[in-house]
Amino acid sequence: MERRFRELAMKKFGYGRGALSKAATEAISNWIQNAEEAERTGFEGDPVDAIAGVLSDIDMQSVELQHRASEAWRLRVLKHAPNRH
Repeated sequence: MERRFRELAMKKFGYGRGALSKAATEAISNWIQNAEEAERTGFEGDPVDAIAGVLSDIDMQSVELQHRASEAWRLRVLKHAPNRH
């Protein structure tokens, strides 16, 4: 992990002094931001149970739900895609 961290830090911040410090500062900052976001949401427990609870009122089979989700995604992508003539 350390070797990969060093490689990526140097690619992003250069091969001079301070690259590792900058990368470490960014990593810690991102971790803090994620941890604070997790605290704000206050979610605890099993995420599978949470998803099952959210989907419990939907009255359709999983395959139909997958097809509808794919269609909704396709329409959203096409809506934002540039027109090609």
